[in-house]
This record gives sequence, structure tokens and C-alpha cells, in this order.
Amino acid sequence: MDLTDATRPVREGEQFDAAKVEAFLKERIPGLSGELTVRQFPGGHSNLTYLVRVGGRELVFRRPPLGRKAKTAHDMGREFRILQALRPAFPYCPEPLAYTDDETIIGSPFYVMEPIRGIILRKDLPAGLNFTPVEARRLCERLIDVFVELHRVDYRRIGLGDFGRPEGYVKRQVEGWSERYRAARTPDAPDCEAVMAWLQERIPPESPLVSVIHNDYRFDNVVLDPKDPFRIVGVLDWEMATIGDPLMDLGGALAYWVDRADPPSMQAIRMVPTHLEGMFTRVELVRRYAEQMGTAVENVDFYYCFGLFRLAVIAQQIYWRFYHGQTKDERFKWMIVAIQVLEQRAMQVIGRSDL
Repeated sequence: MDLTDATRPVREGEQFDAAKVEAFLKERIPGLSGELTVRQFPGGHSNLTYLVRVGGRELVFRRPPLGRKAKTAHDMGREFRILQALRPAFPYCPEPLAYTDDETIIGSPFYVMEPIRGIILRKDLPAGLNFTPVEARRLCERLIDVFVELHRVDYRRIGLGDFGRPEGYVKRQVEGWSERYRAARTPDAPDCEAVMAWLQERIPPESPLVSVIHNDYRFDNVVLDPKDPFRIVGVLDWEMATIGDPLMDLGGALAYWVDRADPPSMQAIRMVPTHLEGMFTRVELVRRYAEQMGTAVENVDFYYCFGLFRLAVIAQQIYWRFYHGQTKDERFKWMIVAIQVLEQRAMQVIGRSDL
């Protein structure tokens, strides 16, 4: 049984000029011949990802979403650069092949990379794949160990010393994401002012930890080996990667981690199968991370709450595009529910830290 991530025909309104892309690829990548065909990976909620075939060669094509975008978001050149720099030190990265900022080709910058074929775990396990509780725990251990591998990469040695500004990183994130939420809020969304005020008041002291951070690390952004599902062969979606406090990355990962004991509202917005018997709880996840990093993890309620709020902002930005008719992707209609649940969960964390 084939458990690898499947593609579908391109969604309406998300097509691009295949002939122009074919000409670009044949000019930039030696040895390509044959007609270009395109299918789309249906997962993901931000940058659009396609499987492009030219003759017998498969490539992955990435472009920004359509419609309004945050000023600094969806920078294809930035994503391409971090893959180039990071891949030699962190081989889970896809190999980047070609990038262009020439918007005359499809109307936006884009890049292509080598595909990493394998299993991607989404909300529920694919048919034919099951984990015992012991196996589920083993998979969680591996997920966190790869996370720690990333945070231990010497970012200066690989040429990313100027890629971000670690000083004041947490403060800038709180302020920046607060501004983004207010700018993207629709009339049916909660105001989140209490959450934003709490985060602003409780910004932790400057952390001595600085690393490359993925900023969207979760099960459906890692690729598992079809022959050995406990082996991670790829980490995808580097669009929000930067240099900063790795505990902010941990908080982002916690925001996606719905425990099996969480209430129905959280189960309803679960994106990955962290509810399975044997999967880590959030407490166990933090403990494993701290042990492998060799550091104490303090102020977990702050980082978790920020992760929840940031996820709400991302959902709100996506929902804004649907609300204003800039995307026809029906999945985005239900983002408003996720935003409400995330705000409620953040308020629960504020009221009583129960990670």
C-alpha cells in the first residue's frame, strides 16, 4: 500500500503559466526535457506547493499564496536561502534547485526543490498505518530529537549570522504578531486584547539560547520513511524560519499539540494525530526537549500561550483572504472557529497554567 503524500489536480484559481515555468526550469536546471505537467499538494494553508514533472524528473514548486499577504511574509528568496545554507548541516532539509524573483513568469517569485517522498501524518493516520502506544511514543521521541538537532546547528558557521536579529527577538515577536492580528481582524473574530496584553506584560528576560528556529515544527511538516515510519527523512515548510530563541519554537510546536485529554473544542481543531494512545502529552514533550537540549525550560506558560496566539494570527490572516474573497479554498471558511478556540485556550492558560 502506498502511504506517501498524494497530489491532486490544481485548485481553481491557483493555476500558473506552465509554459513559462517550463522554459525557466529548462534554462536553469540541466538535463530537463519533455513536457511539463503540474499537480498540487492539497495540504498546507499558506505557501502553495505543487509537484511538477518534466519528462521523467519530479520537482517541487513553491510560490506565495494569492491575495493579501503580510508585508514580510512568504519571502521565497529568504526560504530558498535558508535551505541552501542549512542543508549541509541539517540534511533533513529539501535540496533547493532554482529561485527567481522575476514576477513576469507567474506574477510572483517562486523556487523549486528536490522532492522528499514519504509519509506525512495529518489529522488522522492514513489508512493502513497504525502505531501501538510504544511505537507512538518512539515516534514522539524521534520528532523531538530532530527538533533538538536543528536547535544545535551552529548558525554562524553555516553563514546565517546575519539571517535574523536574536537580540530582543521575543519582544519583537509579541509586538509584531499583535500588530498583524489587529490588521487582519474581521468583524466576526475575537479581539484577543487580553491575550496580547498578558503576553506584553510577561515577556521573559533575554534568553542565552539562540538558534535556527523553524517556527512551524509539527508532524505534518516532517516526512517519514515509508519503509521505516520511525525514521524522519525530511522537514518541510521553512517559510517562517529565522534566528532567535528556540523556546519560542518550542511554544509554537506546543500550540499544535492537542493532548488526548483536551476538551472537544481542541480536538475539533486538531491538525496532527497527537491524541493517539502513547503519544507524548505536552508535559512529556517539554521534558524530552529539556533533557535532549540539556537546559531548563522556564516560563513554559508564556511560550505556550504565545504559540497559541501566533497560531490564531496565522489562521486570521488566512481567514481574512477567504472573508474578502481572495481565495476560493473552502477549507479556510472554518478558520474562524479555530481562531475562537485558540483564543479561549490562551485565556485558559492565562487563568491557570495547566500545560
